[in-house]
Amino acid sequence: MLFRYGGRSPVVAAGEEVTGNATTRFSNVALLSVASELPSRVTTSDDIEDHLAAALKRLKLRSGLLRRVAGVLERRNWATGESADDATVVAGRRALAHAGVDAGDVGLLINTSVTRKHLEPSVAVRLHHGLGLPTSAINFDIANACLGFVNGISLAAGMIESGQIRYAVIVNGEDADDIQVNTVARLQREGIDREGFMSEFASLTLGSGSAVAVLGRADEHPAGHRVLGGVTRAATQFHDLCVGSVDGMFTDAKALLKGGLDLVVSAWKEAGTEWDWKSMDRYITHQVSTVHTNAIVKAVKLDRSRVPTTFPHLGNVGPASIPITLAEEQSSLRKGDRVLLMGVGSGLNTAMMELAW
Repeated sequence: MLFRYGGRSPVVAAGEEVTGNATTRFSNVALLSVASELPSRVTTSDDIEDHLAAALKRLKLRSGLLRRVAGVLERRNWATGESADDATVVAGRRALAHAGVDAGDVGLLINTSVTRKHLEPSVAVRLHHGLGLPTSAINFDIANACLGFVNGISLAAGMIESGQIRYAVIVNGEDADDIQVNTVARLQREGIDREGFMSEFASLTLGSGSAVAVLGRADEHPAGHRVLGGVTRAATQFHDLCVGSVDGMFTDAKALLKGGLDLVVSAWKEAGTEWDWKSMDRYITHQVSTVHTNAIVKAVKLDRSRVPTTFPHLGNVGPASIPITLAEEQSSLRKGDRVLLMGVGSGLNTAMMELAW
């Protein structure tokens, strides 16, 4: 494994800005499988706007806002008897079976979900138990907004390459149901003005779902999909542009889009000295909206036909968006295809990771 600071020398004067990418390369790590499990309940954007009809009328906002502005037609929510944790266990068992890996051989489980029902213990412990992993399997949560899953892959890949573990399971289960219920209830109140309504608009695009990936050594699994590495870059001066909790998600959408695009473009340009990502076979981006997708495609000149989208029917499923989209695309990928996972997470951070299918 190679990890390299990609900017100017980190030895700088106090207060001087340090810019650059962090670059990571792996030589013996493979993605063995990826699986997803979706809620059975479909909630359309029209359903949500029906509940908000009075507020939309009072604020003089045209109906069809979610479809027209975000491009989100519907999203999934957990039905009675379903939960993100149970669905993640189902997806995990399927992923392990497809990879041909016994649960007893897993050395690491990383949960990367944003949503959680409680602060303690970690979500990972319930999933570790549900998957029947051995007592020797390390398990913990990491959180980095919508980049958590990609960060989890990178962290696990480093541990595999260093010889600490043979197999890793990266999991994510998102439950946006409470956030949406709380947001709709708040937006129905008389005191909400147009600016306040739009600051919570992003919460209405969220969806629920689960995804799991299994990683192992490439030399033990030559048919696996090589994890080659990638770059990350931070712009943490924008840490307050999107702040979320169980109550809701509050964003400065315009500033968030501009800051995110500037960050992606900066990372992309600097990565170009080491990585050739101009003609990938597939770009699996974090799924936010039509506006965000089109903006990224235009900013770094991607081939739009190679950028699949799931947000129209699943909404923004947070960190699960990238693996869910990859799981949907895997049947159309062929050996030798080059796949780039890429996204921006609140904070702001960006990450790009290449897979050789």
